[in-house]
Parts: sequence; structure tokens; C-alpha cells
Amino acid sequence: MPELRSETMTVNMGPQHPSTHGVLRLVLELDGESIVSAEPTIGFLHTGIEKTAEQKKWQQIIPLVERMDYLGPQSNSLAYCLSVEKLIGLEMPDRVTYIRVLIAELNRLSSHLVWLGTHGMEIGAVSVMLYCFREREQLLNLNEMLAGFRMFPSYLRIGGLREDLPRGFHDAVRAFLDKFPAKLDEYHKLLTKNHVWLGRTKGVGKLSKQDTIALGLVGPLARAVGIGYDVRKAFPYLKYDTFDFSVPTQTEGDVYARYLVKMEEMRQSVRLCNQALERISPTGAYDCRDFRYVPPPKDRVYTEMEALIQHFLLYSQGFNVPKGESYVPVEGPRGEHGFYIVSDGTNRPVRIKSRAPSFYGCQALPKMIMGGLIADVIAVIGSTDVVMGDVDR
Repeated sequence: MPELRSETMTVNMGPQHPSTHGVLRLVLELDGESIVSAEPTIGFLHTGIEKTAEQKKWQQIIPLVERMDYLGPQSNSLAYCLSVEKLIGLEMPDRVTYIRVLIAELNRLSSHLVWLGTHGMEIGAVSVMLYCFREREQLLNLNEMLAGFRMFPSYLRIGGLREDLPRGFHDAVRAFLDKFPAKLDEYHKLLTKNHVWLGRTKGVGKLSKQDTIALGLVGPLARAVGIGYDVRKAFPYLKYDTFDFSVPTQTEGDVYARYLVKMEEMRQSVRLCNQALERISPTGAYDCRDFRYVPPPKDRVYTEMEALIQHFLLYSQGFNVPKGESYVPVEGPRGEHGFYIVSDGTNRPVRIKSRAPSFYGCQALPKMIMGGLIADVIAVIGSTDVVMGDVDR
């Protein structure tokens, strides 16, 4: 009887595959339905945003960085603004700080809802996508109320905020926060003890604590293996050390553990939003009032020549940032990210470099999927919550 021989087969998954979260290409070597090796290929969405930023004035860069991680735009602009403000030495009023906390946590909720809805849909739980997008629409309505734009509000600015909160914003946010915990319970009823969901996620895409550290993973991916690192606790910014919240962790390191971590993160974000809302007074300062970096109030622009000149200079020439470099990390929806900024003392940066957590998530994919089944690849990609705009910059 002749000896049976088997050959492996190499196939492409992506970059046009709708479940690869943008344009990620995986070159998979298969032995039957088992994955022997995997090689992520990136670069299909390359925008050159980091290089483009070198040709822009400091304030003009905000709409660019918001389009890197397009599910966490206001987290991106927050990280960028904090790095520039550190270089300048600007201090924000408490009201601005708490508004920024509120916006960052609402943004985290919005991002996690897109993750949960699409992740569920990709592995068969189509209903949960409709539930999640129902609440996300309400969060986009808040963005529209805040700045007139739903996806990329560009509301955060170097030196503070674009303008004051609109009338009725407090009530609209409060109404959402009062209803959302019950909606979160609905998601749990749909998925958490669902036998099909458990079968598709438990024990799938496991990663050890050692590999997590070696790969430089942060955020929910790290917390799913028991590493409780959270920038808001480790290196507090925006006075997060004065807020009462916890950092959820799991130990299994599989797709299900990542799901549980993010579900609890949403509950903690609601806690943070409620505390921030209590601290934000209805009226008050919405920027640092340093008119070298923020425009003077309109009533002064219309009545004082000096204010009019300064307004014109800011919008035509921008402002100079002292020579030096800075980096301020923030805890975004996908983990620690920030902008390393280099200034030569002019009105444009020499270099802007983003630390993108999605890039590290792509790097970890082979470790998670090798030895598993091709049917589980999409479940693993969804659990990493990679955004390709964050990878290809």
C-alpha cells in the first residue's frame, strides 16, 4: 500500500474580506482546516497621515489624527492635544478637564459598541449588531449636538475645547447614561451564557501572559490575561486618579475573556461619565484663556483691535510651539496610545509619531490562530478589535 502524503495549502484571507476589519491580508498555510502558519500583511490602507502632519500647523493636525483610529477619534485628538500642551506647558481649568473625561469615556462606549456589534455579527450573532448600533446612534447624536459632526467632531483643541457645551447637552447625556446599563444587561442576556457563543469563543485564540508581554500588548488584550495595566491608573492624566472606577481583568486569555473584559469596561465608563457629569458646571471656562494659543472671545474680536489682530494671526499663521519633544499616553478603546511629538520651535511639527495599539494586535494574530481552525480566525480577529486606519498611518 503506498504511503499517504499530505500537502499544505496556502490561501489568502483578505484584504477585501469584510471580516478583516478594514483591509488586513492574512496569508494562511493550511493543513486541512488547521492553520500551520499565518502571516499578516498590512499597508493596504496607508494614508501617510503622520507625514502629512509635518506640513500642517499645530491646530490643523487634529482632524487628521482623528481619522487614524476612526472608531476612537476623540481619544486620538485628546492624546495629541495633551502631548502638545505638555510641550507648551499649558494647564487646563478643571471644567475643561472633566469635559474631556466625559467625551473620552463616551467615545470608549461608542467604540466598544461597534466592536461588540460587528464581532457578534461576524461569528453568527446577527441580532446583537442591531442592538449595539441602536445605542451607538444615540452617541453619534451627542457628537452631532456637540459639534455638528457625527463621526469626527474635532471638538477638542490645543488649549481646551472648540466652544462651550451646547444647551441641553447635560440632560441628553444624563438620559443616555440612565438607560444604558439596562441595555448592557440585554447584551449579556443575548450572549454571555449563549451556548453557541460559548462554543465559538471559549478556549479560542488563547494567548499566554508571557507572550502578551513579549508582544507589547496593552489594553483589553493584556487585561484578558490578568495584566491590570491601565494608563488611567498607572500614569493618571485628566485627574483620573480622583475618579472612582476599577480595571476589569480576566485570566483565560481567550476570545471569551476579551469579550468579558470589554463588557465590564463599558460599565466602568458609565461610572466615569456619571462622575464627570456631576463635576461639570453648566457654565464656565472652556479653554485655558491663554490667547497666544486659543482665539479671544468673539465679543472682544468685534470690539477690540488687539483681539481682532490676534484672532487673525492664530487662524492664518497658527502659533509656535517651544523646541523639544513630548509624549503623553492615554488609555484609548484599544489600549495605550499616544503621540510622540518633536518641535523645532516653529508653527509646524518636525515629526509626529503615533503609538498605535492596533498595530500590536495585528502582530499578535499569528500566535493566537496557529494550531487552530480556519473557522476561528474571524472570531480571533474580532476579539483583538484592530482598526486598520490605526495600523496604516
